[in-house]
Amino acid sequence: MEFISWNIDSLNAAIEHKSPRGELTWQVLKQIAEQKPDILAIQETKLKPNGLTTKQANALDMLFPNYHRYLNYSTGRAGYSGTMILSRHTPLSVEYPSISAPGDMDLEGRIITLEFENTFVSTVYTPNSGSELARLDDRQAWDDAYRTYVQNLDQTKPVIFSGDLNVAHNEIDLKHPNSNHHSAGFTDEERQHFSKLLAAGFTDAFRYLNPTTEGVYTWWAQRSKTAKINNSGWRIDYYLLSERLNSYISAFEVLNTGARQDHAPIKLVLKDYNL
Repeated sequence: MEFISWNIDSLNAAIEHKSPRGELTWQVLKQIAEQKPDILAIQETKLKPNGLTTKQANALDMLFPNYHRYLNYSTGRAGYSGTMILSRHTPLSVEYPSISAPGDMDLEGRIITLEFENTFVSTVYTPNSGSELARLDDRQAWDDAYRTYVQNLDQTKPVIFSGDLNVAHNEIDLKHPNSNHHSAGFTDEERQHFSKLLAAGFTDAFRYLNPTTEGVYTWWAQRSKTAKINNSGWRIDYYLLSERLNSYISAFEVLNTGARQDHAPIKLVLKDYNL
């Protein structure tokens, strides 16, 4: 059973692929399609609330034939945030939840959850704390609400959830920890909330397989032309799963995106597991 998750930073830019960056994004999306994952989770689609255009839908149908497609759009701010799941397996139900998050966060299309016979599979795009940490308080409230949400799912059946969680958990998870302790994504508060999420009964699949590995990142800042070249990155994209699924974790990979900076897709393999 193979799962891939990716913050695409605009589905439309990938499908139009009219710019050099858009072409790189399109090539990565094609690379993912060739792998035929059982489930693909996408964050930051940036789609408008009126849905996919005909061109966008046709492109996805071409790349991912015979997949079920589920989208959650931002209705609070058009063309912002948003998530999508493509699944080769038919779910029992689909949820686009509100979690009583602060402000407009519940209106930003940040979560999709599919229910299968044995498992919930969910994706999330966690809010960024923002420049000068302007949204840090709201971010902490989100973290508490989201943790409660996945804990409630876990009481019914195991959960596999992925996404851009916008936090590097430990110093080993970014290239320059000493200069980033007051940066969004590496504050003490955000890291502590991630620790609480793990303590609630969930496993970071990458760290389960690679407890001390350094230099593996999933995001490199676009504004720095040398970030990818120097591997000056952050690991802020995750597959997390209920601890009782640990024995099924077989492999984890950060997919190669070549010269493209920003987020890279991540891949989880579960051995001998049925949804």
